[in-house]
Amino acid sequence: MMILLGAIVNALAIFVGGLLGLIFTFIPETIKDSIMKIQALVIMTLGIQMVVGAEEIIVTLLSLIIGTIIGEIIQLESLLNRFGHWMEIKLGDKHSGNLSQGFVSGTLVFIVGAMAIVGGLAAGLRGSNDVLYTKAMMDFFIAIVMTTTYGLGVIISGVPTLIYISIIILSAQGIAVVVPDEILQQVIFQVSATGGVILLAIGMNMMNITKMRVGNMIPAIFVGMIMVYIINII
Repeated sequence: MMILLGAIVNALAIFVGGLLGLIFTFIPETIKDSIMKIQALVIMTLGIQMVVGAEEIIVTLLSLIIGTIIGEIIQLESLLNRFGHWMEIKLGDKHSGNLSQGFVSGTLVFIVGAMAIVGGLAAGLRGSNDVLYTKAMMDFFIAIVMTTTYGLGVIISGVPTLIYISIIILSAQGIAVVVPDEILQQVIFQVSATGGVILLAIGMNMMNITKMRVGNMIPAIFVGMIMVYIINII
C-alpha cells in the first residue's frame, strides 16, 4: 500500500480541494464567471508551456488526429458524459452543477500532464513520491477553483486520477525492463506535448471560444506513446 501513497495523497488532495470548492459554489455568478475565465487562461498557459518543448511536432499532430478519430468512433466523450449523468441521478444535483462536464474536464486536467507519468515512475522505481506530492499540491488548488464552476464532477474525477497513477506505479518495474530509459524520456516528452494541446482545448472550451469534444481526444495520449516507441525501435 505504501508504494501507492503518492497516488492516494494526490486523489485526497483533489477530494479535499473539491469539497472546499463546494463552499464557494454559492458566490455571485459574476465572480464565478471571472474565476472560470482566469482558470481557463491558466490552463491554456500551462498547455502552451507543455507544447513549446515538443521536439516531434509531426508525431504530436498525428497522435492527436489518430487518437481523436478513435475517440470519435467509440464516442468516448459520450460514454464519459453518460457516466456523469448516471452519477448525477445517483448523487442528486444539489451541488453538482454540470457534473458530467466537470468529471470529463477534471479528469483530463489531472491526468494529461507529464507529472502524473514522471511521478508514477519515480514512485514505482525509486519509491520517491516527491513529484506526486508536488502534483497533489497543484491539483488541490486547481480542484478548489474548478469545483466552484463545475461542482461535484471535479471531485469524482479524483477516482480515475487515482487509478491512472496507480497503474503507472504498479507497472513501473515492467516498463523499465521493456522500455529503455532514453525512449522512456521521449515518451514522457510526447505525453507532455499531446497533453498540452488537450489542455489548450479545455481552456478554449471554458472561454467559450470553441466547443471541442475533448473527451474524444484522450486516446491521443496513448497513441503518442505507442508511436514514439515504434519509431525508436524500428
